[in-house]
This record gives sequence, structure tokens and C-alpha cells, in this order.
Amino acid sequence: MIRGVRGATTVSENTSAAIFAATQELLVEMLAANNICAQAQTPTLEELEVVCSIMFTVTRDLDAAFPAEAARNGLGMKYVPLLNALEIHVPNRLERAIRVMMHINTDKPQREVKHVYLRGATVLRPDLESAQ
Repeated sequence: MIRGVRGATTVSENTSAAIFAATQELLVEMLAANNICAQAQTPTLEELEVVCSIMFTVTRDLDAAFPAEAARNGLGMKYVPLLNALEIHVPNRLERAIRVMMHINTDKPQREVKHVYLRGATVLRPDLESAQ
């Protein structure tokens, strides 16, 4: 069955280097937390077969790079369907944020899926962090 794995992180500046590094860090943590890859830093094409697709959103203050490029070029996700989108703007909410929705094939029940929130994004879902 297909399950959604959520994740989010923030960057300190709007540069392609910062966006790529934060995106790759987040994806590696998401893969590792859900035991998708033996070596999450260097997933194999066979291991990535369980990843159905990934959707990325960024806040409107991040426009230096596409997070999907970090997944494709940095982690070898060239066959995984990837999509970038702009997060809706809500005043006084988290800025410079990258959010991820990764769809995976797994037999795990939803309560066992590990969602990952890094850096400033830990404020988004403290209920999930405390449960894990």
C-alpha cells in the first residue's frame, strides 16, 4: 500500500547551495528513519523503487533553486517522479521552509511511518516529534 511520509526543514539563506544541502539532508533523514535504504546517503536504484513520488513545496522567499534538483542530482532519484510547488503564504508563519510529501510503498501501518522535521521546522508538528 502507499503511505505518505512528511518532512520539512528550513534554510538560513536563499541560495541554491543552502536549498540543495537542506533538501538532501532532509531526504536522507526521511529515508533512514523509515528504513528505506541501507545507506541513505547513497540509495541504490533498487532501494528507491519503493519511493512512488515526492512533492516539494517552498515558501515564497525561496526561489534560488528547485528542491527536486537536489533529489535528482544529489541522491540519484532520476526515475522518481518529483514535483516542486509554491507553498501558500500565510502571514507570520514559518519562513524559508522546504516541505516534503514522499509517497512510499510499504506494509507499515500509518502510525509506524516516521515523519521528519529538522531545524526551524520542528515547530510545525511537535505532536509527531514527541510521538517518535
